[in-house]
Amino acid sequence: MSRINLGRVVLGGLVAGLIINFGEAILNGVLLAEHMNAAMAALNKPPVDQRMIMWFVLFGFGLGFMLVWTYAAIRPRFGAGIKTAICASTLVWGLAYLYPNLFMIIIDIFPRNITVIGIAWGLVEIVLAGIAGAWVYTEPARA
Repeated sequence: MSRINLGRVVLGGLVAGLIINFGEAILNGVLLAEHMNAAMAALNKPPVDQRMIMWFVLFGFGLGFMLVWTYAAIRPRFGAGIKTAICASTLVWGLAYLYPNLFMIIIDIFPRNITVIGIAWGLVEIVLAGIAGAWVYTEPARA
């Protein structure tokens, strides 16, 4: 079994992170911006500001790196390609989007419709990011 190509994980993670951050900017910065600020106000919290957005962008890239690393880790068992990228993406989506957002639904933190939209949007976003990141990833040459 070969080693994970960490350089390609970083490169693929940057590509995946760009897609994640672009998707999140559209969803939260454009489509749901008013709803999110209203939900934050209902919780007696300030609206999302530039400092928070900086953290969200860093987390988006971190998620991209984790996604491509997961793809690289399961690739020897599942094989290279889109199916494996979708498997890795689904795992990361479940842990990063589905599970925490179901928790938010259960404890009724944010309006349910916003949360469900975020879960569904996240699935598409993560699968696209996973496919793109996997496309960039390659195994190191064997000696």
